[in-house]
Amino acid sequence: MHDFFNAVLLGIVEGLTEFLPVSSTGHLLVGENLLGLDKDQWEAFTVVIQLGAVLSVVAIYWRKIWDILIGLPTKPEARHFTLAVIVAFLPSAILGVALIKVINGYLLDPARAMPVIATTWILGGIVILVLERVAPKPRFTDADTLPLSKAFQIGLCQCLSLIPGVSRSGATILGGEMLGVDRAAGAAFTFYLAVPTMLGASVFELYKHHEGLTGSALATLAVGFVVSFLVAWVVVKTFIAFVSRYGLAPFGWYRIAAGLGLIALLALR
Repeated sequence: MHDFFNAVLLGIVEGLTEFLPVSSTGHLLVGENLLGLDKDQWEAFTVVIQLGAVLSVVAIYWRKIWDILIGLPTKPEARHFTLAVIVAFLPSAILGVALIKVINGYLLDPARAMPVIATTWILGGIVILVLERVAPKPRFTDADTLPLSKAFQIGLCQCLSLIPGVSRSGATILGGEMLGVDRAAGAAFTFYLAVPTMLGASVFELYKHHEGLTGSALATLAVGFVVSFLVAWVVVKTFIAFVSRYGLAPFGWYRIAAGLGLIALLALR
């Protein structure tokens, strides 16, 4: 029962933070540390519930995704959109595979991961506040028709999220803004890009840990998966309207406060 309670808590954290520029992985790692969970045992759980959040995008945009799939043979715009997502996905996929051992070396060691997360939260918050002020006027306002060069550059920005505490959505939306992509369009493209990115990571983690996925572990995964899906569904439905109106600055201030709070917690320990 205790594991189910932890699964619900972490599912809520994941659903709330996956698409906000605050680093879902960082929040999950801090949450696991505060709850005293064994990182080795919960490693696959963390990635799979991220897939639950990402599938909320599929549920919300299912019609669009379906139209693109059936339009691939005949519609140039469907092929362009698909190619743009693939081009954006490849940089972080290739770099992630190359650096997976190094990344896990930090993520599985709280003594190293927590200070890194606190630092990147604060630095990321400052970067958001600064770049939001100097971002150029948007030249690309439609996520469906981004040039392949812009999609590739956004994909390069996503590579920054391999650093613990750096937000995937923050890196892509803010990177897109600096490249002249409208904030709302960047947020929408980030949603689409999340599907292959997190699907690939989840399949990899499930394959790596499939032997340890017993009945009880699968039940815990299912709980976290469903909770993260439901919470993320609400976030996705409201996020684009929020950032269109308020920008990313509120998340910048939050990151700075959270980073300072984590540093204080580490100091007290």
